[in-house]
Amino acid sequence: MKNRFKSWPVLFSVVLSPWLLACDDEIKLNTSGSSPVLNVDAWVNNKSEPQTIKLTWTQDYFENSKLPPGVSGAKVSIQDDSGTVFYFSEKTSSGSGFYTWQPGNGQVLGSPGRTYQLIVEYKGETFLSSCKVGRVPKIDSLSYKYEEGQGFIQDEYRAEFWATDPVGSGDTYWIKTFKNGTFMNKASELNIAYDAGISAGSGFDGVTFVSPIRSKINPNEEDSDGRRKAPIVYGDSLYVEIHSISLAAFNYFNEVIDQTDKNGGLAELFNSTPIANVSSNLVNKNPNGSGVVGFFNVAMVSGKGKKLSN
Repeated sequence: MKNRFKSWPVLFSVVLSPWLLACDDEIKLNTSGSSPVLNVDAWVNNKSEPQTIKLTWTQDYFENSKLPPGVSGAKVSIQDDSGTVFYFSEKTSSGSGFYTWQPGNGQVLGSPGRTYQLIVEYKGETFLSSCKVGRVPKIDSLSYKYEEGQGFIQDEYRAEFWATDPVGSGDTYWIKTFKNGTFMNKASELNIAYDAGISAGSGFDGVTFVSPIRSKINPNEEDSDGRRKAPIVYGDSLYVEIHSISLAAFNYFNEVIDQTDKNGGLAELFNSTPIANVSSNLVNKNPNGSGVVGFFNVAMVSGKGKKLSN
């Protein structure tokens, strides 16, 4: 091990010497702006609660001092393949760009096997997307397990959910976790599955979800000093949902992970995919019209929660 570390300065001096000689100069990048386009955030499901679609304008990558501006005055609706139309009304009390549909009379948005089309009309242009709803397995249980620490990791409790993917290849899912009522939305906590495995072709069809997916419901948290925190302590509760997503949505999330969950450092210069807009399943009805980004998915949802108590 000692000799191995001694070899690093030699390696860098050979490979990176042209860069090292130039690193004393300050480089200022003149990043040109781009015209904003419509961004559609349309992840709806069959839960008996208000369903919201958000419309915003895109903004430049380095413009992070404020949230993207909302888009008001659009007409937003979803129509299923039987002709039923769900009209979304703008909810200005939440700020501009929020469009909501309220379930009622036993009506929900989303049935397995049905195809839904999103229609967004704005300033004479029509933006479209479609999604076929997949099935979702029931969550049988959540469990907590005490694990003895190793190295710098202290003794702690970790959680798993237990569910079985239905027989038949091609189901794709988004597993969402809420700790004490708060959605775990870090890029490192994004949890998706192809059948019961991590990716297509893994062969885990019709079986219990594999361990890396079951255990990814544990929060990834650090204290103020950047040290890893125990994911679960007494009194904490987890609520886990499985959302059925389309294959296009599964691929979209993989792009999101690749673009956002980066370790940083020098290695990213060589191993990382260049940052770019992720794919979208929305199109402008007019091929020569304005651009559009974002995503549309209609999900079936199953869920279960549990509290860690004495």
